[in-house]
Amino acid sequence: MNKKIAIAIALAVALAAPFIGYPVFLMKLLCFGLFACAFNLLIGYTGLLSFGHAAFFGSAGYVAGHALTVWGLPPELALVLGTAAGALIGLVMGMLAIRRQGIYFSMITLALAQMVYFVALRSPATHGEDGLQGVPRGKLFGALDLANDLTMYFVVLAIAIAGFALIVRIVHSPFGQVLSAIKENEPRAISLGYDVDRYKLLAFVLSAALAGLAGATKTLVLGFETLTDVHWTMSGLVILMTLVGGMGTLVGPIIGAFIIIALENKLGDVGTFLVNTTGIEWFSTLGESVGMVTGLIFIACVLLFRRGIVGEIGALIAAGGKKRKLA
Repeated sequence: MNKKIAIAIALAVALAAPFIGYPVFLMKLLCFGLFACAFNLLIGYTGLLSFGHAAFFGSAGYVAGHALTVWGLPPELALVLGTAAGALIGLVMGMLAIRRQGIYFSMITLALAQMVYFVALRSPATHGEDGLQGVPRGKLFGALDLANDLTMYFVVLAIAIAGFALIVRIVHSPFGQVLSAIKENEPRAISLGYDVDRYKLLAFVLSAALAGLAGATKTLVLGFETLTDVHWTMSGLVILMTLVGGMGTLVGPIIGAFIIIALENKLGDVGTFLVNTTGIEWFSTLGESVGMVTGLIFIACVLLFRRGIVGEIGALIAAGGKKRKLA
């Protein structure tokens, strides 16, 4: 299928979706889709596995929520501050971790992210385990009332599209080509005269900023921010999304995020439905078994779809094209 046609179809579906489905759930999907794409920019195109992306996602949500509830700032400034907070934390973490490679880099990002988690747990500004509640949406640029779910959806859609377009531009730019070269063969990139550490740090900060934008937008949509978003399990969840959808592909992380979040939501609904209809509390455990089910999906992807869903589909299409050429 022609790329332009595929983009047009995807855009048409996105524009029609809030009139068919639940807008708040769709906005949550878009936020996590952007989060997964931000993470994929780092691991899929730079080859850096971070276990600390929850720090950027959750911290930006706290900053945006605090800006809206305590400082009374408009939503556009709250989103900017949240994104800046993610980028700033990414800069600090990147400067400390970027000179290490492999598992050492991953463990440093995990340790630093856990420090951010404990700050969020103890800080009075975050309200600890209670989290930030009742975050107002406000009016965008003083005109658009974001309390309306339909208006909010199209704003979130515009943010997600802009973030995705930025990632596409980065990947296809000369900067993105250098990142790919670093991923494929870092010593060769160094021998060609590239300052590898500087490129990796910039990629890390860009990824953190986009993850922060996703986290700040999610807080604006849902009206609350909790410790869940800054916990290490959120970093594991975004890794799972990226691997299921297809690491190193542009749309794979979006599909992976949609599948995982939709699955979490559906299992919770099924468990609640069974409890209400049968009265048997045992069925409530079905809604709590999301981790087990997503774990099974991860194992299946590793064993059967090592490139992820989109990666395997792309490989099958490429193989079919080669067979037609040979024939």
